[in-house]
This record gives sequence, structure tokens and C-alpha cells, in this order.
Amino acid sequence: MTRTALITGAAGGIGSAVARRLAADGLRVAGLDLTDPRLPGVAHHRADVTDASQVRTAVRAAVDELGAADVLVTCAGITEGLPLHLTSDEQWQRVLSANLDSVFLCVREVLPTMMEAGSGAVVTIGSVLHRTAAPGLPAYAAAKGAIAALTRQLAVDYGRYGISFVTLSPGWVRTPATESRLAPGEEDLVRLRESNPMHTIVDAQDIAEAVAFAASPAAAALTGSELVLDAGASIVSPASLLRDTHRERMGLPLLDTP
Repeated sequence: MTRTALITGAAGGIGSAVARRLAADGLRVAGLDLTDPRLPGVAHHRADVTDASQVRTAVRAAVDELGAADVLVTCAGITEGLPLHLTSDEQWQRVLSANLDSVFLCVREVLPTMMEAGSGAVVTIGSVLHRTAAPGLPAYAAAKGAIAALTRQLAVDYGRYGISFVTLSPGWVRTPATESRLAPGEEDLVRLRESNPMHTIVDAQDIAEAVAFAASPAAAALTGSELVLDAGASIVSPASLLRDTHRERMGLPLLDTP
């Protein structure tokens, strides 16, 4: 039986990769986004996923077109911020709404039909930045931490209905949006490669492959889990990248020493 997947933020770097991957697997795919991703085999339903009425309308339209949602992947979100003492009320609420409220609203909308069907998969996109930290992103870190906690709670509450819930928490992912924040040239990319044991750059397709598995019936035993997708960057001690002896062990080029 062909399954139906709803992808929020389907016009973004990760969301579009996920939509393409699930469509290639033969799922019927609808993207919920303010922008049309214009992807072959992906239906577009315009929605601000921080607005409950727009979510309700878009999900119902997608279900009418493609059938009840078997899979929900929440890719919508924004990355912005300032140190906490400079964060306005409006910015705090905007970041939490885009990243966390959108998950609540979309999951709430699909749960009744999944419960009735006795099956379903929800994959939420978190971030390693609730485990580690980057300067100036307090609202983003708080939202992503809450997503992981919410996903675990939902796994407990709805497992008896045959619905699985998994959080995927990427580190830095190469997308047009993230590349725009890098310095010109290759230096930042080199540093990113050196920051993880795989000496690689994680891209949106890597996340899409993980989503495809986490959303499949074969991954039901993962429910309640959080999977970190950063090529091991978060397990490396930053100090280990400083000494030439450690860099040599990791196969990294040695630093110039005075």
C-alpha cells in the first residue's frame, strides 16, 4: 500500500531533500510551506505552520488530495538569535513559534487519523545545539531541546496506537542557507571537515536518507530515540584538534608551529 507523507518546510534545503527522497521511495508527498518547492512528484499546500488554522486547512487539503498522512516530517524552522540579554520578546517568540509551535500544531493535526489507522511515523528535526551550544542562539537551543523532549513524550503517549516518534538532530548541514554564512573560499569548509572523525561535510541528502529509514516501518523499534547526525563532531574534544600530536593521530594536517 502506498503511504502518504507530509513534510513541513519542504522548500528549505533539508525539507526539499527529504521530500525528494520520500517521493523517490514511492510515497505520495505533500509539502507544507509558504513557498512552493516546485519538486516533481511533490504536491504543495501553502501554509504558515505557526498558524493553527492554516495548518488545519493545509493538512485537510493534502489528505483530500493524497490520502491520510502515514508519515509526518517536521523540517520547518528558523535559525536566528542574539545573546539572551539582547533578545527581544518578539524574537524569542518568533524563534520558538517557528521551531517548536509548528511541531505541536502539525503533529496535533495528524494524530487523530494515525490513531484511527493504528500506525504512523513522525520524524522531528532537532539539532545538536541543545546538547552542545553555539554563541547567541538561546531561543533556538531551547526550542530544539523542547522538540527532543516532546518527541519522547509523544512516543510514550501514542506508542499503543502503533505510531513511532523519532528526533533527528543534525549538526552543521551544507545547504544554501548555511553556506551563505561561511567566509569566502574553502577555509571554513576545511575546518568543518576537520571538526569530525569522518572528515566529511554532512549535507541535506544525508539527513534525507536518515529520515527515509526513521519513517519506515522497519524503524519502529527506534521510537523515542534521538539520532545525532553530525559525522561525530559532537563527540570530539575541541582540545584534541589543537595539538599536533592529536591532529596526527586523527590524520589531520599539522598546524604551523613557531
